[in-house]
Amino acid sequence: MKVYAPPVTTYRIKDVAERSGFSAPTLRYYEDIRLLPAPARSERGYRLYDEQTFARLAFIARAKQLGCTLEEIGDLSAAWDGGRCGPVQDRLREVVAEKLAAAERQIDVLTTLTADLQRAAAALERHRPEGRCDDTCGCVSDPTADAPAPIAQGVQLSSKPISCTLDRGSLRDRITEWHALLAHAMNREVIDRGIRISLQSGAPLDELIRLTAAEQDCCQSLSFAITVDSRGVALEVRSPDDAGVLVAAVFGAQQ
Repeated sequence: MKVYAPPVTTYRIKDVAERSGFSAPTLRYYEDIRLLPAPARSERGYRLYDEQTFARLAFIARAKQLGCTLEEIGDLSAAWDGGRCGPVQDRLREVVAEKLAAAERQIDVLTTLTADLQRAAAALERHRPEGRCDDTCGCVSDPTADAPAPIAQGVQLSSKPISCTLDRGSLRDRITEWHALLAHAMNREVIDRGIRISLQSGAPLDELIRLTAAEQDCCQSLSFAITVDSRGVALEVRSPDDAGVLVAAVFGAQQ
């Protein structure tokens, strides 16, 4: 008895580009570097893709969202090609842990830099020599190097002041708390001057309220809003342009 096999739906490269969001040149480049397997070809030489292509591109997009390089995605693709989720999760878990540690180190560096910039801004306002720069004007050296770093002086470095009243250790603890809560995030999207984080239905709302209130108290340059609508519960974080890097580091990359 002849078994009926339904026809396989194929897609041209422009169809894949429109549906996936990856441009045609990007798709060709991914094929060149073997992130995508070489597609079948029509009799006229056109590339023909199947549904599995979209699953693979969704995986690539997710890896890029998590900050993976193309080289790292290529390594992850080896696990993906095995056809089982477990090894993919195991490898991705390792990559995410490495990225998280790097992000926390970057936050530590940014925290130190912010304190240095606040101290420099304050020093530049204290003394203005009549002649050349000297050791106390703040232009050639730090006249307050031995003084404690100002934590929250409200010094205006640009159009809006950016400050945080937490010391470095407390800031790290706060970031850890946010990362634990945001493990319940479903997606992130760009909004005006910030990011909107949609949360899963099981997210601990009491912890969300506590952290939001605490964050508003110590980072008054940022604004926070908890919203509830037909899409579910979400946290909206808005910032002056100057704080965009910090917002992205704590609350996640804007998509």
